[in-house]
Amino acid sequence: MDSTKKRLSNILHQLAEIDYVHPKDIPNIDLYMDQVLTFLDQELGTVREATEDKAMTKTMINNYTKNQILPSPEKKKYSRDHMLNLIFIYYLKNFLSMKDIKNILDPINERYFGVDEGLGFYDIYSAMVGYESKVANDVTKDIIRKYNLSKEAFLDQDEESRAELQEFTFICELAFDVFVKKMMIEQFVAGRDSKGEEKEENSTKENPKEK
Repeated sequence: MDSTKKRLSNILHQLAEIDYVHPKDIPNIDLYMDQVLTFLDQELGTVREATEDKAMTKTMINNYTKNQILPSPEKKKYSRDHMLNLIFIYYLKNFLSMKDIKNILDPINERYFGVDEGLGFYDIYSAMVGYESKVANDVTKDIIRKYNLSKEAFLDQDEESRAELQEFTFICELAFDVFVKKMMIEQFVAGRDSKGEEKEENSTKENPKEK
């Protein structure tokens, strides 16, 4: 087994061990900051980067609240819906700006945060976990497909050059995939913003006295 294939095998093994924060494991009681930080460290351990000492810090969470990305706690206590928000933020902050994360979460928080009856934030999170676990298998298959495709490149080169260039090809395939998906998310968010601005502009035109 060549070194790249061995590394890929090890990475895929690690991916298979990644576990989501199960909805049932999220406390349905209000927590203080230190308890929130401990919970996040424990539950996000399988997805946390090796360079991260902590999943989140007190400063980070306070900044999310200050910038209105995370709803303010009640009497310094964080509810289950706060915890769910923080889990979404943790995943999204790795590739999106805070502005984009706020735009994504704002409408969900406005309609479903703290809802006692009907569809709530917990129900939405549970559904997302169900969808993402199904997608995980497709992601693994796509990574393997990209790897196999990269092995078809630069076959006319000597063994050392071929191995180096094929690995570079594989990394570029993965990077382009991330780039395209990140761009799609940003375009969706931008499209939502432009619709909101257009709606506000039309409302102002219809009600000039409110201007």
